[in-house]
Amino acid sequence: GGVEHQEAAVWGWRRSAARQRVGTMGEAGRPRETARLWYSEANSPHYDVQLSLKKVLFEGQSEFQKVQVIETEQFGKTLVLDGKTQSALFDEFMYHETLVHPAMLLHPEPKAVYIGGGGELATAREVLRHPTVEECIMVDLDETVVKICKKELPEWGKGCTEDARLKVVYDDAHAYLKQHEGMFDVIILDIADPIEAGPGIVMYTQEFYKYAASKLNPGGVLVTQSGACSLYNFEECFTAIYKTLCASFDHVKGYRVDIPSFAGCWGFNLAYNLPKETDEQELAQYDNWSPERVDRAIAARFGDAASELRFYDGVTHRGLFGLPKPIREGMAREERIITEANPVFMY
Repeated sequence: GGVEHQEAAVWGWRRSAARQRVGTMGEAGRPRETARLWYSEANSPHYDVQLSLKKVLFEGQSEFQKVQVIETEQFGKTLVLDGKTQSALFDEFMYHETLVHPAMLLHPEPKAVYIGGGGELATAREVLRHPTVEECIMVDLDETVVKICKKELPEWGKGCTEDARLKVVYDDAHAYLKQHEGMFDVIILDIADPIEAGPGIVMYTQEFYKYAASKLNPGGVLVTQSGACSLYNFEECFTAIYKTLCASFDHVKGYRVDIPSFAGCWGFNLAYNLPKETDEQELAQYDNWSPERVDRAIAARFGDAASELRFYDGVTHRGLFGLPKPIREGMAREERIITEANPVFMY
């Protein structure tokens, strides 16, 4: 339940007692402040990030996890679950537009959409921008997180729960999809990272991906957040998720985006099978579409509302899928396929 979009982290408060020469003064003749509270988060066993903490807006415990809403000087309001940054006001639109729109635009007319996770409601916000959508079912395990986000982080959902097309269900995203009788055009997995003892690990397995493919209508698309994707950590789980999807779908496209509040790049994988009557060559080369081709698709889908997208456009599309050579080489040599018996965990 919830969405965990950060390398394993440490929740910490640290005071900075920076050494200063005696007698130095700050603004208006006041003594310069040398003690600050810090939010500390670990990206690897050897790499921590510290952010100057402005305030704690909420702190509590849901049935499933510790929930905190903080505000940092650098990135503004931030959702933290079990000590892991989920998204920050400064750059959440980059993550959520990157997760949603490449998948939604690959489908010619997405009407039925499934969101696994997505507790901040920003994923639903982006899905509902698409006027073709008739029903969006969002399933998140943690009702408490969703309610806190609606109250403390309204900029994320922007009132999307008032949209009659959205149905929010508080349940296990995997179990719900297993028992749901309907089919979907797009499945979006904004779920917990594959961490040991985490609830989301089953939704990164070959068994799940094969089942999810059976829940897609012809021409359907699946996209999943796929963990950290910087040069030093892309092989933790990004390449394994890519390889696992390749064993379940005809076409898989890996991509990534730089998320400053995550202190690095974040990976995604887009997977789909093509019905026989489609232009296979064009859709198979979706990652190589020209900026002009992508911009035409955006304009056709959104019309004047295309200007409301803050991040995603044709040039950005090419950049997202233009992975650096070392990562492409890592994807090519990856042999791990994630199964229920052989899971893969990230730090």
